[in-house]
Amino acid sequence: MTDVLESPVGWREETVDLAEERQAVRRAHGRRLVTGAVGLLGLLVAWQILSLLLQDPVILPSVSDTARTFAHSLTNPYPTQSPPLWQDTLVSLKRILVGFVIGVIVGVAIGAAMFSSRTARHLLDPIVEVIRPLPPLAFIPLFIVWFGIGELPKVVLIVFGVVPVMIISTLASLDDVPEELSLCAQTLGASKAYALWHVQIRAALPGIITGMRIAMGGAWGSIIAAEMLAATSGVGFLIVQAGNYLNTGIVFSGIITIALMELALDSGLRWLTRVADPSRRTRRA
Repeated sequence: MTDVLESPVGWREETVDLAEERQAVRRAHGRRLVTGAVGLLGLLVAWQILSLLLQDPVILPSVSDTARTFAHSLTNPYPTQSPPLWQDTLVSLKRILVGFVIGVIVGVAIGAAMFSSRTARHLLDPIVEVIRPLPPLAFIPLFIVWFGIGELPKVVLIVFGVVPVMIISTLASLDDVPEELSLCAQTLGASKAYALWHVQIRAALPGIITGMRIAMGGAWGSIIAAEMLAATSGVGFLIVQAGNYLNTGIVFSGIITIALMELALDSGLRWLTRVADPSRRTRRA
């Protein structure tokens, strides 16, 4: 009888504790946003002060001038025969997403194969270790010779940079998954392949997504460099054209666009991390 009477009280106390924990997480998140905003504001203030001291818009335009140039370039082409900034952004974003998705699928598949097969691991590990430190940018001339100057070499370049990162992150994440999870699944009747794809990879998802975040940064660097060397569209092409004409405002507009796009994509991957690992939702930053 006592347990029956006390259980609602304990339930209410647990509910209150959970609500307080969620409020603490929200407060911590709010403090992080405010601190980040203050940091960005400080950077803009320093930029503005330095531009006023230099008094040279070619070297460093002011924040206000850059903002006006950025707004104007979104819908107005530069140079005249080129598309506006928003179209260049979509072109670069399409190249990034196509190459990145292909690279992630191939990298995760190879990493899972190396994890599940000792022979595959011994066979492929030396190849991965040789390819991994090679900068993808060094292969731009070779890919142009092999695939021309169209979209294919740019996509291949991104895939080439993403795959080794995803292989290593997938393999390391799977190695960290307790073997007991797979054994329990197999005890309940699951095959090794089912346990791998539905248990072990599921448990390794947070680490795999972290590898995706790292690979995304490298993919942006590769595509911008490729667009600077062999392209007629894209944010990288816009930046190099503006640099040739000493239009620093357009150069900064392209750099800001890259930062915003990468921030948006990284935010999406961070959201996936929280979905894959719900315990992170209640961790304080």
